Formats: sequence, C-alpha cells, structure tokens
Amino acid sequence: MIVKKTLHKEKKNKGGAWTWIPTLYFAEGLPYVIVITLSVIMYKRLGISNADIALYTSWLYLPWVIKPFWSPLIDLIRTKRFWIVAMQLVIGAGMAGVALTIPAPDFFRFTLLFFWLIAFSSATHDIAADGFYMHALDEGEQSFFVGIRSTFYRFAIIFGQGILVILAGHLESTLTVSPAEIRVISSPEKFFENTLIIDSSSVKPMEGQLRVIAQPDTLEISTKPQTKQTVDFYVNFVRKMNIINGFSKTDVVVPDTTDSMEPVGNIGIVKFMLSNKPDDDEEIVVNLNYHEGDRKFNVIAGNKLVFNSSNWNKPAFALVQLEPYVNEKTEAVFKLEPVRAPLAWIITFGLLAALFFIFFVYHNYVLPEPKTDKPVLSAGLQKITSEFFRTFFRFFEKRKIVWIIAFLLLYRLGEAQLIKMIGPFFLDPKSAGGLGLSTSDVGLIYGTVGVAALVIGGIIGGILISKHGLKKLLFTMLVAMNIPNIAYVYLAYAQPDQIWIVYMCVVIEQFGYGFGFTAYMMYMIYVSDGQYKASHYAITTGFMALGMMIPGMFSGIIQEAVGYQLFFVWVCIAAIPAFIAAKLIPLNPAFGKKDRK
Repeated sequence: MIVKKTLHKEKKNKGGAWTWIPTLYFAEGLPYVIVITLSVIMYKRLGISNADIALYTSWLYLPWVIKPFWSPLIDLIRTKRFWIVAMQLVIGAGMAGVALTIPAPDFFRFTLLFFWLIAFSSATHDIAADGFYMHALDEGEQSFFVGIRSTFYRFAIIFGQGILVILAGHLESTLTVSPAEIRVISSPEKFFENTLIIDSSSVKPMEGQLRVIAQPDTLEISTKPQTKQTVDFYVNFVRKMNIINGFSKTDVVVPDTTDSMEPVGNIGIVKFMLSNKPDDDEEIVVNLNYHEGDRKFNVIAGNKLVFNSSNWNKPAFALVQLEPYVNEKTEAVFKLEPVRAPLAWIITFGLLAALFFIFFVYHNYVLPEPKTDKPVLSAGLQKITSEFFRTFFRFFEKRKIVWIIAFLLLYRLGEAQLIKMIGPFFLDPKSAGGLGLSTSDVGLIYGTVGVAALVIGGIIGGILISKHGLKKLLFTMLVAMNIPNIAYVYLAYAQPDQIWIVYMCVVIEQFGYGFGFTAYMMYMIYVSDGQYKASHYAITTGFMALGMMIPGMFSGIIQEAVGYQLFFVWVCIAAIPAFIAAKLIPLNPAFGKKDRK
C-alpha cells in the first residue's frame, strides 16, 4: 500500500497519468498501422506488383506472431520505461530510413529492411508499454484509463490509415505532375480522315505546376470501321515515334498481313507533352488508363510513357480504338497520370520520423519512474525461463486444443486476404479491374469512415454479447463478418463511378467486420482464462497475427492469377472453414453474459 501511495505521488509530480497515457498508446498503435496498412498503399503507389506487396508486407506480421517468445527478455533487461523510450527512438530512425531509401534504385528491398526494424521495435514497444501500464498505475487507475488507452490506440489507426494517406495523396497531387483527362467520343458523322490528326510540333514552357498537356482534350472517333492493315500501320507509327523520342522501349511489331482487309474498329490519335522541363535527373512515368464512361474504347498503343528533361516538349502519341460493333454516339474518359510519386512519401515518412523523435523526447521526460519497474535479477533467470515454458506447454494441454488453434487461425481467413488487396483494388485503374480512386480518396474512405463503422460495429457486438452470451451469437457474428464481403464482389463487377456507392459498401463491410471480430476477441479471453491468463492471452494474439500473415502472403498471387472479380468471390468462399471450426470448439454457453457468476 505504501508503494502505491509513493507511486501515485511520483505521478502527480510528473503531471499525472493524463500527460502520458494518451500519447503512449497513440505511439503504440501508429507503427503497427504504418507497417501493416500504410506500407501497402505506399508500395502500390510506387509501382510494386500486388503479388510482391502481399507476400512481403504479410511477412511483417511475424514480430507480432513471435512476440510472446521474447517478452521475458523485456523483464530481464533494463526497465519497461527504458524499452519504451528506446524503441520510440529506434522506430523514428526506421521511419527516417524508409524516407531516405525511397529514392534508391532498389528501394523496395531497402525500405522493407527498415519496415522490419520498425515492426520488431513496435512489437517490443507493445510489450513494454502494456507492462509499464500495470506498474505505473494502481488497480483503480488501470480500470479508469483502460477506455482512454483503447480510444487513443484507435485514434492512431485513424491517423495512420486515414489522415496520413490523405496527406500523402494531397502531396502527390501537389508535388508531382498533374494528370490529364481525355474525353473520347464515338461519332457516327465523323470520317476517318478527319479523325487522325498527327501533329509533331513541340511546345514552349508554360507557367504553373508541372502538368501533362493533352491535344486534343476531346477526341472524336468515327464509328465507320477501318481495315486491319490501316490500324496496324498507325499502331507501328505510334510505337516508332515514341521509341525515337525516348518515351517507350517497346519494339515495333511487324504487322500481321493475314486478313489485312478485315474491318476493325476505328482509331484516334492523341498527343501528350509536359508543360515545362523537369529536373535533369528526374524521370516521370505515366500511364493512360480508362477512368469512367463506356468501356467500348481501348488504348492499343502508347499506354505507358516516360518523360524526362530531353523529351518533355516532344510529342508522345497514344492510339485509342473503338469497338467495331459500335454505331451510335457514346463516350468515355481516360486519364494520363504518374505511376510513381516518391517525393510525397519521402515527406510523409520524414514527418513520421520527426513525430517519433518528439515522442522519444517527451516520454523520456514525462513518464513516471515506478519503483516496481525494474529488471529481474539474473539469479532469477532460470526460474523465469522454466516458468515461461511451463505456461507455454500448459496452453497446449487445453481440451480440444487442435480445434481451438484452427478457429484462431481460420476465423479471419477471408478477411486476411481481403485486407491486403483492398488498397491495391481501390488504387488500380478501372482498366486493370480496380476502382481508379486517388490516394486521398482511399485515406478518406477506408481510414476515417471505415474505421468509424468498425468501431461502432465493435461496440454493438460487445453490448449484444454481454446480453446474450458468446455461444448464442457466435454464428451470427461469423455471418456478419463474412457476408458483407459480397460488397466487394459487387464493386469489382460494377466498378461504379459514384463515390457514395464505394463509401456505402466499405461502411457495410467494416461494420460487419467490427461486429464479428468482437466474437473473436471474446473467445481469445475465454481460451486464456485460468492460472496463466496473461501469458495464454499473449499466445492467442500470436495465433491471431499468424492467421493474418499466412493467408495475406498468398492473396496477391491469387489476385494476379484470377483478377479482382474472382478474387473477391474466393474471399467469400474462404469463410467456410471458420464456420466448421466454430462448430467444434469448446465454449461455455454462459460465457460473456454480464450477469455471469
């Protein structure tokens, strides 16, 4: 009792728990969402394939999988307070490392190394922060602040996958070349000779932000069919001109003369240039993709162009073809936009590095120094080691442990794959099966509105479990968690232009996920109940992370093999094993009810 009073006095001298609990748990949640979510969006915007993104970023779950195995070291070496401030400094250094290696030619490898450093430091920080919380507060204070710490952890999630993504998107649009939109219209009145206008003149520098100029910005294509021979001629002309001017490295294709007079869809040519000269060492890669409207138009040449200081004012050509069966007026919009936006992400991670350096300085000053927060003497090493292995093996002695582990691993089998591909799906152009959203749109939709729906779903799920018990609601919550994934099947097939439809689908899916995930968290508590509650709960969190890591690793490979439409269908099918495991796990019908004795 004397110790608790002393500690309380020390905390008052430091300004009270309100001065460090909000910032500590904000600093705990932020690295996790950066490593798991923000890294996926960054790599997608920097041109990494979906398969590589899913495989290598899923490996970053590993520190949280094996976290229980090195947690005893935190007790043995130095204080929890030391580990907190030290890991915040290391995390800040890792953020700076990401920022500094983004411009490197082999940036994917180097940034991944720093993400690994951040991941291991973050997992270690989790262990130290949660232990410090129990040392620095008495039981009454722990109960009072449990909601506060959870709230600021959630704020970190919103900040990481919402505000930071919006910031990066804003920087992308401000600091990189502005995209160009081309309106393409099929015209029954137009003739071929009036459609193809080839102008190879250059332009003079223009004032304002560096941007792509399209000429014409409205392209009319005649519905009158053309011969395959004529179309092949212009395809090779466009490719040859783009190679000569350094926009492309694609080889000129020898035309196939078979059926050369066969009628095919008519074509139109559009010319692109930059408004001003970029830096001498800067290379701007842009893609011409379908954005919205009728899908009866296709880019058949010049869909990827590379601008630099030597060709910025020379014409780059693209060829758009109309489907041959179209005989009425229709239109679509295509967008030429940059593939990579490294400067925006360099600034974003530079700001994060500065933020964690501030956390390091602030917490080094403000965190209390409880007398009970001290390293275990080396003489107790053998005792701690033997106790650790005893608690570990006792977990695997639980009744029906095989089905318990299967449930922990399979409950989010579909969701684990979905989460890895949501960002790429939103960002990929519609011509690649995605929705063609901007980075800022993704941050707003999934990082703010989506998180709000997730939290509300979790709160409602907790209330209902406390009223009816977990066993009665388990299957309902499994359904609520997995059935809303059909919304992504709809989005993949419909690719709606209305942004509010995307918002609605994300809100439905995230609400169902939050509602259903409550059951999973409650079952982790149920499984951990007993003599070694804290240690066994740590083991279940390891299985939880493993259940996200392994499916996520292969999600990109599956998506690239079958496309987004069938991938999301597969995600819905992947829910079936969780229902089987849920039927076979042990579960007390009274568990979770508020009046449970």
